[in-house]
Amino acid sequence: MAFWTDVDRHLVRYAGPGTFTPEIIDRAAGSFVFTEDGRRILDFTSGQMSAILGHSHPEIVATVQRQVGTLDHLFSGMLSRPVVDLARRLAGTLPAPLEKVLLLTTGAESNEAAIRMAKLVTGKHEIVSFARSWHGMTQAAASATYSAGRKGYGPAAPGNFAIPAPNTYRPDFTTADGELDWQRQLDFGFDLIDAQSVGSLAACVVEPILSSGGILEPPVGYFAALHRKCRERGMLLILDEAQTGLCRTGNWYAFERDGIVPDILTLSKTLGAGLPLAAVITSPEIEQEAHDRGFLFFTTHVADPLVAAVGNTVLDVLITDRLDERAAKLGVFLRQGLASIAERHPVVGDIRGRGLLVGLELAADPQSSDQIDARVTRRCLELGLHMNIVQLPGMGGVFRIAPPLTATEDELSLGLEILDKALTEVG
Repeated sequence: MAFWTDVDRHLVRYAGPGTFTPEIIDRAAGSFVFTEDGRRILDFTSGQMSAILGHSHPEIVATVQRQVGTLDHLFSGMLSRPVVDLARRLAGTLPAPLEKVLLLTTGAESNEAAIRMAKLVTGKHEIVSFARSWHGMTQAAASATYSAGRKGYGPAAPGNFAIPAPNTYRPDFTTADGELDWQRQLDFGFDLIDAQSVGSLAACVVEPILSSGGILEPPVGYFAALHRKCRERGMLLILDEAQTGLCRTGNWYAFERDGIVPDILTLSKTLGAGLPLAAVITSPEIEQEAHDRGFLFFTTHVADPLVAAVGNTVLDVLITDRLDERAAKLGVFLRQGLASIAERHPVVGDIRGRGLLVGLELAADPQSSDQIDARVTRRCLELGLHMNIVQLPGMGGVFRIAPPLTATEDELSLGLEILDKALTEVG
């Protein structure tokens, strides 16, 4: 077929083995994508974990049509009402002192800006992140990413360190009853950091729930303790809520559960509901210090009005439709369905996550999975369900399940039915 011949001849394969899904996608609507040959595929990943309002949401479509015809892009030093409106409204969804906003395009770019700001403000350069982290593919963000993509590219930025990711299902430090001893693990991690640091610890950048790390959710109390570790060392705490922010976990922001406020918050994916929009949000004090020291992050699409208008519409829909409450309710429904599947399929080892960001890990022994995770993924696609699998050393295959917040119970039930059928046939 000419299409796939052109793919082989002209496209760079940017995601390693099995780069492209073997379907030609023609259009998308709501919770489904449609192939050129007429197949309907339920999208359990919200695109790239981004389309929280589903595909082609009518209010997003209307905003894009209106805004692109009036004001789409400006010189990066110029401002428009959609940009200032979105900054004000984002600040209104957050606790003090998070009220200064920088609007960018991607998660990698927002993390790059946050790390750059932290280094400038602290006058230090060392960055700490989780050993299962994913923060992006640009230089500083990639240097803080450990789940994949480090081999073969030469030295990372100097001063990047990893601490163990807390995994309650496969704990490395355990209590007497076999549970994860996260305090001892955290103390051990920072003992290693202190031994390696040259006294220049600038920031710790982490996800509240590690998504590419296999939907790992640190226990209650962990982030408060991590925050104290940062304070003791004069570090800033950067939270990357690319996938957890804006209602997906049942709260507007995942960090609300833990009673802390980060020094810098980064948003992306969910903020644009599938369009390229990201944000860095910090306090007036940090912003002032950065400005006084000459903070520079001047990019082609900083503060673009088109996507800022989309961001305002995303907030409108989240508020009007109370999608935080909906995500919490649907998350319970989804977890119950997955628990029922686990009862029928011993290969299911663990179900975890929060709201509509859920992980299902296969194979209690990662050495015995025999590629069942990849085969289940392929069979799900054949049956009309798009799933995403994370495969990391020392873990079984973990399905990342993140349907749109606008999905219905019937659509979730359809996905559960297909997953159940695929596990039955493959198992």
